[in-house]
Order: sequence, then structure tokens, then C-alpha cells
Amino acid sequence: MAEYISRGVFRLNTPVKIESCASVVGDKEAQGPLGKCFDKVVKDSHFGRNTWEQAESRFQLEAVSIAVNKAGLVKEDIGSICSGDLINQCTGSSYGLRELEIPFLGLYGACSTMAEGLIISSLLVESGVSLRAAAVTSSHFSTAERQFRAPLSYGGQRTPTSQWTCTAAGAVILSQKKGTAEITGGCIGVIADMGISDITNMGSAMAPAAASTIKRYLDATGTAPEDYDYIVTGDLGTVGSKLLIEFLKKQGVDISKQHRDCGAMIFDSKTQDTHCGGSGCGCSASVLCGVFLPMLEKGSIKNILFVATGALMSTMSLQQGESIPAIAHLINIRSNKNDS
Repeated sequence: MAEYISRGVFRLNTPVKIESCASVVGDKEAQGPLGKCFDKVVKDSHFGRNTWEQAESRFQLEAVSIAVNKAGLVKEDIGSICSGDLINQCTGSSYGLRELEIPFLGLYGACSTMAEGLIISSLLVESGVSLRAAAVTSSHFSTAERQFRAPLSYGGQRTPTSQWTCTAAGAVILSQKKGTAEITGGCIGVIADMGISDITNMGSAMAPAAASTIKRYLDATGTAPEDYDYIVTGDLGTVGSKLLIEFLKKQGVDISKQHRDCGAMIFDSKTQDTHCGGSGCGCSASVLCGVFLPMLEKGSIKNILFVATGALMSTMSLQQGESIPAIAHLINIRSNKNDS
């Protein structure tokens, strides 16, 4: 059973295996530096559907379907699925996955949802509630712009600190027995709010939450940044990444050598005009599934911390002048490829 280490920090005495994973991205994401890493590229932002929301649902379904096929499974082999997105009431997830008829837990952690889903799914598998569980998230540039900012036809100017919501999805299937990468523990985030209310400066709003979670986990487990190949954050972008490193250095922790950020990695800021990088639930999910999990499965890296970050605001809270609370959840993933 899972072992309590400190408040919000746990260890899995029986690591949960990652049986397969899949990533699906849009055309802009495929044109970035990681373009060859993803399982499927969808050039049509509507994915053959009538609306962007329907397209995002299709991204999720496609990611889960690819992951299931890669593992040689059928949908009936999946005991539960944890999923979320940025659309109101997580309709991207529920509409996208309804045809699978898999026991479903809808989640909302904003862009932290992939790590949240992996935490819950790993606990379901480790406890025996599910022999296999899936975690999946998605985002879509056009659905996010319509919901949180302004209609695309408005043509508003993007600020220098803004990020580009990724059109992407990622899915991970967890198992009790099969897989050369495994989840060994994690840290449930604490809500952090530094009073930032600028929706175009998400990296600054989320960086304190990421720093808090990383510091809590390192302190609780008695580990240091040098114990990990990478400490991977989910879409802080270039501004938030710099702040994260500064926050932790002030607390005596230097992650500058190990740190990588999915939002900073997925686009080429010089040629793709994405300002501070990518964001959205699908950003960290697709980069985790397309880049880092394959490296762990091959054994080319052995140990990472995956720290997905999310801004927990809504359009209503912003219209009412509220600040942006943020969260960061952490999962420790290791490779057992060369274990004797």
C-alpha cells in the first residue's frame, strides 16, 4: 500500500508500471523542436468536426485509443480513466470519452491535470481498485482562447508574457505488472496565490506553486536535485521557469541543471511567435508522453520528477477582479529497464 511520508507526500511501496503512452498534437506543435516525438499529428484544427470543442474531444479519444493499441489491449482492459481539460465542466473529456464506456473520473486542475490524473490513477492501481487505469488530458488553442480570453476574430494584441495554448493531448496507461517505467511516489500540491491577476502572465502566477511542491518533496524524501536526471515542469514558460529557479535558489535549492519546462520546449519562440512558450493541459501531457516517458522506457534516463502546474482561475473570477490561485502536483517516475 501507499506509504505516508509527510502531508501530501507519499511513496508507493509497490511501484505502478507505465504500460503505454501516446501523444497527439496539432500542426503548430508538430512544427516545433519536438515535432518528430509525437505519435500523431493532426493538421486540421477542427479534426474533421464542426466545432473546436468537438475537435478537442476527438484529440482525447485518439490519444487513449493509440495508447490502448500500443499496449495490445482493448478498451475493456482499462478499469478506470481519469481525465480533464480546460473547457467548462470538463466537457472535452466527458464528450470525448463517453463512447469508451470506461469507469470515469473527471478532473480539473487546469494545466496540472496530467499530474493529478497520474496521482489518482497510480493510487487506484496500487490499491487494487483497478488492474489498469488511464490518465489523459487535452487542450486546444481555439477552445481556450474562446473561453478565457477573447474571440479569435477580435484580433487582440498578445502581451510579451503571454503563452500559446497547445492543441494536444496525452494519455498514459498504468498497470500492476507491465512496463519499464514506473511511478514510485508523488506530492499533492498546495494552492499558492501571489496576488497576480494578469491572465497573460500565467508563468509568474504558477511558479510559486511549483517551487513549493518541489521543495516539499525534496525535503520529505531527503533527496536533492542531483538525484534526478530531470525535474520537468508543466508549462511555466520562459518567464515562469526563470522565477522558479530564483525562488528555489533563495531557499538553498538549485535545480538549474536538471530543470526542463514543457512549455518552453514545445515551441521555437524565435520562429513560431509564441512569446513565452506553450501552455494548456495538453502541453505537459504530450511532452511527457512524447519525450520523457520514451527516454525512461529505453533506460537512457533513470529518474525524473514531473511537476505539472495549473492556474485555478475561471472567467467569472477574473471578471470579479480576483487574483489567480495556482497549484502544482508532482509525480516521481523511474526507469527499471536495466534492473537486475
